[in-house]
Amino acid sequence: MTIEAPETKIVETARVACDGGEGALGHPRVWLQIPEEIGWVECPYCDCKYVLSGSQAQS
Repeated sequence: MTIEAPETKIVETARVACDGGEGALGHPRVWLQIPEEIGWVECPYCDCKYVLSGSQAQS
């Protein structure tokens, strides 16, 4: 069995919402704040990585 790598999304704002993206099969909606000094944050439910556009983490 192979495990798919978590999704990475480039976003324009430092505050993002994640609900798993699968409708009723997703997870509860959580609001995440991307720290300026890091430039990215991971969802604690689905491990989706949100990267702030233009940050060092995007490179």
